[in-house]
Amino acid sequence: MAGPACRGQAMTPETPFEFPPRLSLAQLPTPFQPLPRLQRHLGCRQRLWIKRDDLTGSVLSGNKVRKLEFTLAEALLAGADTIVTCGGVQSNHCRATALLCARLGLHCVLVLRGEAEPPFDGNLLLSQLAGAELRLWPVRTYQHNLDALLAETIEDCRAQGRQPFLIPTGASDAIGVWGYIGAVQELQADFAREAITRAHLLCATGSGGTQAGLTAGAALLGLPATVWGVAVCDDEQWFLDKVRSDLQAWQERYQVPLELGRLPVQVLDAYIGPGYARAGREVFETIQLLASLEGMVLDPVYTGKAFLGLLTELRSGRFDDVDDIVFVHTGGVFGLFPQRDQVVAS
Repeated sequence: MAGPACRGQAMTPETPFEFPPRLSLAQLPTPFQPLPRLQRHLGCRQRLWIKRDDLTGSVLSGNKVRKLEFTLAEALLAGADTIVTCGGVQSNHCRATALLCARLGLHCVLVLRGEAEPPFDGNLLLSQLAGAELRLWPVRTYQHNLDALLAETIEDCRAQGRQPFLIPTGASDAIGVWGYIGAVQELQADFAREAITRAHLLCATGSGGTQAGLTAGAALLGLPATVWGVAVCDDEQWFLDKVRSDLQAWQERYQVPLELGRLPVQVLDAYIGPGYARAGREVFETIQLLASLEGMVLDPVYTGKAFLGLLTELRSGRFDDVDDIVFVHTGGVFGLFPQRDQVVAS
């Protein structure tokens, strides 16, 4: 099976831990850019920055690719020829997984929450183009029976003579945590180059893995930033529990010395709106604002909600204690197209 070779990263004085094997799948490092026109528009004294993880690839764009570098390396080392994963019908993670499986010569089965009729759009279209096997389930069935649906899919694959490997929602588990510990290494260089000595760092949080990696990475590597996850679904307590659970599993698996009980896990849960993948007018206005001022495109499922949170909390004074605010753009642009009818008219 052709594809990028698995590689590890040894422990150094700068990284007092050893990365597990990973694949070179993302275009890294991603750009770190200022938002000067937005800053002037807002009239704020803080410098605003964006970490462009929407540019980890083209159709492979977004935060999921960083996690999948580690997860798919684990799958290949386990001898898998099939990847099974799950998510919403417009899942960025499922789209990225499907495309990477095509690149690596792996069969991909997606267990999806929600129903859609051809012709497909957005992420679902790209997953179909990549040759993924799509299993769509009604929302209620998926929510109440996901474990059983995944177990059934795994057994079906084995019955076909395949060797399946299961990746959880968003690749947010002990393995996936490494993706954003790696991103913190890049942010260290970004901060040093731009003379950032203290910052608030915000990202959208939907399955908790990106926030978990950023939180652990900031502590391990001494990044001078407070990490905030802006919830796009569920509430603050759910994310507190999920991030801590992922980090506990990560530490048990890899034995990295880090005092988890003292890690600050910060969640903003006032920007969920009507629910997951559903956004109110303020989110679409935020998307248009950033596109018109800075030429950067957010989505209504993840980054639009998170950026609305950044703007609202900035205006409220929550971030007055720093001179720099950093937004991690986790991608998701393809989720904008199925909701094109709600885009605010210019």
